[in-house]
Amino acid sequence: MSIPSSPAAVPSSSSSSSSLLAGVTRHRRRQLIEAVVVFALIALLPLLVKNAYLRNVIVLTLMYAALAQSWNVLGGYCGQISLGHALYFGVGAYAVSKLYVSYGVLPWFGMLAGGGLAVLLALALGYGTFRLKGHYFSIATLVIAEMGLLIVHNWDWLGGATGIQWPFGPDSWATLQFARDKTPYIFFALGLLVVTWLLTFFIEGSKWGYWWRAVKDHPEAAESLGVTVFRSKMAAAALSAFFTAIGGGFYAAFVSYVDPDSVMHFRFSLLMVLPVVLGGIGTLWGPILGAAILVPLSEFTRSYVGGSGGGLDLMLYGGLVMAVALLKPEGLIKLFARKTRIREAAR
Repeated sequence: MSIPSSPAAVPSSSSSSSSLLAGVTRHRRRQLIEAVVVFALIALLPLLVKNAYLRNVIVLTLMYAALAQSWNVLGGYCGQISLGHALYFGVGAYAVSKLYVSYGVLPWFGMLAGGGLAVLLALALGYGTFRLKGHYFSIATLVIAEMGLLIVHNWDWLGGATGIQWPFGPDSWATLQFARDKTPYIFFALGLLVVTWLLTFFIEGSKWGYWWRAVKDHPEAAESLGVTVFRSKMAAAALSAFFTAIGGGFYAAFVSYVDPDSVMHFRFSLLMVLPVVLGGIGTLWGPILGAAILVPLSEFTRSYVGGSGGGLDLMLYGGLVMAVALLKPEGLIKLFARKTRIREAAR
């Protein structure tokens, strides 16, 4: 057996670690390039799609993609499966609507106020609920959201069951009201999606991202290695609630009307969770892929089947999620990742 005569013949740990880092850097650079291409193509959609109904579907798809990405921060990366994010969505919607209709505060400032209020609420609720584990935490978030729905139903200051109707005014970016053209809403929803995607991208490669994944996989082991589990969960909840509330404020401006059932119903929580589960939980592109499938499916089904098919949309994408859970539990995004690995290995 021959012995290597020089140190260069023996692979060093430093060289292998540097090649690993280079691979990670290339992967993240490729993800950024992919994002630029995807978001640029989406920005071109208003030039290609002139139908008002289809533009409405695009707005909702982009909005729910951003909401799913926000939920993914807490549920996907930190492993805290919340079923009550409709509460934060409603907080944002009502904050914007009340401040604008009653006090003349522009929706831009109302969204920031709603986001701040949602953060405080998430921290207050997380202080108690994060001591629960597994399905007990999920049930607690669902119950709290339903309590919030009942409170707003009976709160006269917020309009009770009647809700809050926005006044009709001229098209303006200042008030986020556009009656004739949906294009500005498309760009706002796209901007929100870009921000939440970039937030998730930078979190993935940061200390917090590694901490959250450690908390998700094995909180006891993470804590033994110095990870502050409780603080990590609270930070994830605050970020997730903030951007969910921003989405709620945007939705209020988009529909120009809010009532408890139109912004705080359980279906909003469901439409944040299901795209992530379908596309790939704890992944960068999974929520966007899931929303791109589920939201148009839901909208087209309700529009073309109508009252004769009440709940058919829920049955269809519920069946989709079940099929993915059985055949590809990691989510549809893993199919694309597998094809990419095969293509790279063939080179």
